[in-house]
Amino acid sequence: MEMKKWLLAATIAATAVTGMAQAKEWNTIRFGIEGAYPPFSWTEGDGSLKGFDVDMANALCEELKAKCVIVPQDWDGIIPSLLARKYDAIIAAMSITEERKKRIDFTEKYALIPNKFIAKKDAGIDFENLAGVKIGVQRATTHDKYLTDNYKDVDIVRYGSFDEAYLDLANGRISAVLGDASALEEGVLNADGGDAYEFTGPSLTDPKWFGEGFGIAVRKQDKDLTEALSGAIQSLREQGKYQEIAAKYFNYDVYGD
Repeated sequence: MEMKKWLLAATIAATAVTGMAQAKEWNTIRFGIEGAYPPFSWTEGDGSLKGFDVDMANALCEELKAKCVIVPQDWDGIIPSLLARKYDAIIAAMSITEERKKRIDFTEKYALIPNKFIAKKDAGIDFENLAGVKIGVQRATTHDKYLTDNYKDVDIVRYGSFDEAYLDLANGRISAVLGDASALEEGVLNADGGDAYEFTGPSLTDPKWFGEGFGIAVRKQDKDLTEALSGAIQSLREQGKYQEIAAKYFNYDVYGD
């Protein structure tokens, strides 16, 4: 009887070790990407995704010698779909925050960008008194939480995507949009008619709300993948490949110190 128990225990242990070894191979990595947040990601007419996040995902897979699969995913369901194993990691300009760390793990940062308000020129917004002012944000983002926590009297208008917010800003339904500076620059200032808009108000970087930069999100049980991706980010930076990718989309240092 004791011998049978020992053999059973040995079999279970061997199976566990084998499972761990298989989990660490990661021959294919599936990345969830929003596809509606240029220059990090956008969706082409044929449905394909382009942008900094897409190029980074492909470069990371190449570095790890893995097949890369891009999975489009709306922002509202991006974390639940990761937890449901629709994909293995999220690379979607997601801020590393303590609140999110309760549910998921993050790699080290792969970008760090300030957050700003954008409005029509000469809008005359008084940021000392935003009572009743309509400001657009993407729903369930750090920008949404920041306004909720710090501007009790502001009229927060939440959108499924920034494109919807930009449209309402253009039509005068809202006074400003809060987002990360690069996305606002790409989505509004550099777009047709962008000269009618400007950055306004404070530049926001408080890590309590905006985290430590953008990280790649991974399920907590897949720590081997988190470590592999963090190592690959550093390797791409050391080789200069990261800088080459970033230069296609940004005119400034997108990584920070």
